[in-house]
Amino acid sequence: QVQLVESGGGLVQPGGSLRLSCEASGFTFSNVAMTWNRQVPGQERELVAAISALGDHINYVDSVKGRFTISRDNSKNVVYLQMNSLKVEDTAVYYCNAPVWIGGRLYDYWGQGTQVTVSS
Repeated sequence: QVQLVESGGGLVQPGGSLRLSCEASGFTFSNVAMTWNRQVPGQERELVAAISALGDHINYVDSVKGRFTISRDNSKNVVYLQMNSLKVEDTAVYYCNAPVWIGGRLYDYWGQGTQVTVSS
């Protein structure tokens, strides 16, 4: 079955860096665009970054442009989110997402999330 497992979250001071990883299994990873999203309690989940199946098209939400970098390694079935110059407002649970076509139907798969806390 499809599994997405995030890791790399933690507590970091403002201005610090973290790298999140999302290991995928159960589908042909190199055929699927991937996204990173985040959610603060009481707020809607927000799309942070997206990367195409081959990694040649990338988009970011304006608030992270120039600070976050999404990448993927299709040989390892992993998508990364490098987060630099972190701000207090980046504090959230971060989720990776894979929209996967199975039998002509689109399924949205999510990982369990990893907490990122930016605080002094």
